[in-house]
Amino acid sequence: MGLLKKEKYLKYRPKKFLGQNFLVDDNIAKKIIRQLGITGDDIVIEIGPGHGALTKHLVNMTNNYFAVEIDKEKCDELYEKFSGIKKIFNKDFLKFDFENDLKLKPSKKIKIIGNIPYNLTTEILFKIFENHKIFETAILTIQKEVAERITAKPKSKEYGILSVQSCIYSVPKMLFTIPATAFFPKPKVNSAVLKLELKEKPEIKNTEIFKLIVRESFGQRRKMMRNSLEKCFESYNLSFTDFDFDFTRRAETVSPEEYIVLSNRVYNLIQK
Repeated sequence: MGLLKKEKYLKYRPKKFLGQNFLVDDNIAKKIIRQLGITGDDIVIEIGPGHGALTKHLVNMTNNYFAVEIDKEKCDELYEKFSGIKKIFNKDFLKFDFENDLKLKPSKKIKIIGNIPYNLTTEILFKIFENHKIFETAILTIQKEVAERITAKPKSKEYGILSVQSCIYSVPKMLFTIPATAFFPKPKVNSAVLKLELKEKPEIKNTEIFKLIVRESFGQRRKMMRNSLEKCFESYNLSFTDFDFDFTRRAETVSPEEYIVLSNRVYNLIQK
């Protein structure tokens, strides 16, 4: 990056401990926003608006724009810049309470968007999945390699816990990639825009058991699931013969739907 361009972006003053990399390409910002398909009465929440690369467009597209920004300085700056902002919550998104903080009973589901910190991607995704019933769509800019894991299919090396969880709660799709040069400071990785169409009702009887089965299965992904799940099943006094499932398979060959069936069977058995 040339000296003049560096000087242009010095005003951004990124805070490393917050994982801040600001989008500085307005054409890409507009392209990201188009993916959300916003109408005037949509409820839109932006995660970590920063200096407002997306915000400056979003506030004019809906009457119900909200933002969650952990950096107090950025909140004050955004209020000064954009009069159309209804509310910025100076909070950690991971601690945000959608019911009590938002104080809004939407007649339609919420759309969510954000260029999120790469180091918090998994936590933010799980926060969205935990509240999947209130969301319609999420458009998130994340690390490209993580987007590839989220959208990975069974029998691929990228397929894992994040792939399973994402497919259970949403229909994930990687839309396009973004070069590191579109951000300041320039990250060491390329980025991708991920779209999640949230599902309303995954057929999971117990989410904690489901998470446990998936986590234990991939804990030793190169081993047969019989070995990976042995201690887990012993703790519940379960036998592999109680299941109509081939436990000689490896975790990476099992589809998200099969993990649901397996975890539901575990739940049914321990309820007896």
